[in-house]
Amino acid sequence: MDLASTIRSVPDFPVKGILFYDITTLLKDPEALKASVDELAAAYKDKNIDVVVGMESRGFIFGMPVAYNLGTGFVPIRKPGKLPAETISESYALEYGTNTLQIHLDGITPGQRVLVVDDLLATGGTAQATCRLVERLGGVVAGVAFLIELTFLNGRDKLQGYDVFSLLKYSE
Repeated sequence: MDLASTIRSVPDFPVKGILFYDITTLLKDPEALKASVDELAAAYKDKNIDVVVGMESRGFIFGMPVAYNLGTGFVPIRKPGKLPAETISESYALEYGTNTLQIHLDGITPGQRVLVVDDLLATGGTAQATCRLVERLGGVVAGVAFLIELTFLNGRDKLQGYDVFSLLKYSE
């Protein structure tokens, strides 16, 4: 299936000069949604994944069904103050400032093979921080999977050493 044809391009959003790839049009298309989840999962079917993690919030959209497809559990990575039990945090740089992610202290057990799933790889900061959280808990990052990769932002550079997979790549 041509998944790219189901994604709407919105010029000048959120600011002038940015071309935004809107996945809501893919999400409402049952065939495109199923194909994207199935293809993400298929890339890791034989990688002995123990658990999938997804980052708030669009990583939840793809991470949960990928986990279901792979027959694993799902662990949410959230913004500070959203998880009720004891957490660890990882901060990362943004263009102007920083952001922080958290995971429950018992979210990953040592040695678990973890698949990180998100909708978009842009600059790589969110994915890199997520990988650090997984590794701080003793997990092994078995892969980092995305629906879309914006190759011109070089996010892969921050994920060197990891198995990075993206279904769609945009060069601008």
